[in-house]
Amino acid sequence: MSENRPSEGQPISGPDVAHNARVWNHWLGGKDNYPIDRKVGDHVTSMFPSIGEVARADREFLGRAVRFLAGEARMDQFLDIGTGLPTADNTHEVAQRVNPAARIVYVDNDPLVLAHARALLTSTPEGATDYIHADAHHPDAIVADAKATLDFDRPVAVMLLGSLNFILDTDTAVDIVGRLMAAVPSGSHLVITHPTTELGGEGNVEAMRFWNENATPPITARSLAEFTRFFAGLDLLDPGIVSCARWRAAPVDGELPPIVPQFGAVARKP
Repeated sequence: MSENRPSEGQPISGPDVAHNARVWNHWLGGKDNYPIDRKVGDHVTSMFPSIGEVARADREFLGRAVRFLAGEARMDQFLDIGTGLPTADNTHEVAQRVNPAARIVYVDNDPLVLAHARALLTSTPEGATDYIHADAHHPDAIVADAKATLDFDRPVAVMLLGSLNFILDTDTAVDIVGRLMAAVPSGSHLVITHPTTELGGEGNVEAMRFWNENATPPITARSLAEFTRFFAGLDLLDPGIVSCARWRAAPVDGELPPIVPQFGAVARKP
């Protein structure tokens, strides 16, 4: 599973149908969810016990990636597509701690997220934060709207964390990423996380099947070969494509965090 929802044509679920944004919120210990979300989320956990670890690893990856981009990579513009429900340490909070002048645009097509957008729209006086209600299937429209806040003549960090898994056709997903990266100049970065049935995630197959039969929106995993396609023409930064839990993670007591079945990578546009 994953926390974001830039899918098209999927019905918005009410309190009687589990919804990904709310279930993910439950896995992260939040309270923005209904009993049906907790019921489905707990059943998924019973089938795939490490899903909570995946959720936490994805959020921790976001923090490390954004700190790197806002600091060492000197990025001050972020386009975060598939925002999901606000939690602790959202993109703008992490980026503006490093660079108070950072500008962030969030994108999601989910009315649930729109209802919580006020929590995302806080910003330092020096920077800016905006929210676009849009669908990832329409990258050109996203870029056009984001230009009200971001300068696309300067490098932009495009973030798709747990988003592309809701675009079920791989060719379509690859085309969307390509169009987004074509709209940003040299020096821009691409950040992606994505669930996989590799890296020990074989047990997720049945859990995903249960999810697709009992919740919205449907989800797909991708292989390493499929995930690699998103970075065509870009320079992958060290350590390349790895479990998101281990992307530039610091060892604890000499040990790296456990691998989770969620790819993570950051790349630079040459």
